[in-house]
Amino acid sequence: MWDPGEYLAFADHRSRPFHELVARVGATAPRRVVDLGCGPGNLTSTLAERWPSAEVEALDSSPEMVAAARARGLDARVGDVTSWEPAPDTDVVVTNAVLQWVPGHDDLLRKWVRSLPSGAWLAVQVPGNFAGPSHSLVRSLVDTSWPALRGLLRSSPVLEPEGYAAVLDGCAVDAWETTYLQRLEGEDAVLEWISGTALRPVRAALDDAGWAEFRARLAPLLREAYPRRSDGTTWFPFRRVFAVARVP
Repeated sequence: MWDPGEYLAFADHRSRPFHELVARVGATAPRRVVDLGCGPGNLTSTLAERWPSAEVEALDSSPEMVAAARARGLDARVGDVTSWEPAPDTDVVVTNAVLQWVPGHDDLLRKWVRSLPSGAWLAVQVPGNFAGPSHSLVRSLVDTSWPALRGLLRSSPVLEPEGYAAVLDGCAVDAWETTYLQRLEGEDAVLEWISGTALRPVRAALDDAGWAEFRARLAPLLREAYPRRSDGTTWFPFRRVFAVARVP
């Protein structure tokens, strides 16, 4: 289950890659703009503001997120990106921090490119920090103490920028990466950050007592890897991978 409130607790940090991604989309008057994985809709709303004449389509797999997006006045619906099909007038597709959850999403991207109209834009952003301590420590803890959860975590679910460029071969592709040095506030800030995203499968698999124990075991490991500074903040390097393609 996604928690919109927990997700929005880091809204500024989560929105920055979205804005960097969409800034590279050159569409001027798209007919339909689609946000696949719209979350609570706070970023989808900016698409409607940029392209006010476009039909904005929003999709998310979480009923809680869709409810939050609808509360913002968006026409959002619950759906699975793997079964989504673009309407004939779809000129922009944005999928921000979604495809890391979808095994084999390279084939999905190829399918979308084949289905989109000529000149359409496809913009993709995924986290690229799966080798960092925030993820490797979780995998290590699962391996040693919760082996039944091993199948929930993958070590490398995304491609490098050049990998996405190859997948989108035939399009005009702009692929790059950015590492944001994020300044997080609060005690156990990195734990709180990943609790809203990367740890979702773990939380869903554990009861309340098990989840509390998991967090208690993980917290000191993360504190050591990401020490809190004297001013109470924590520096958290977060790598992101981007690709923007225009269909020929």
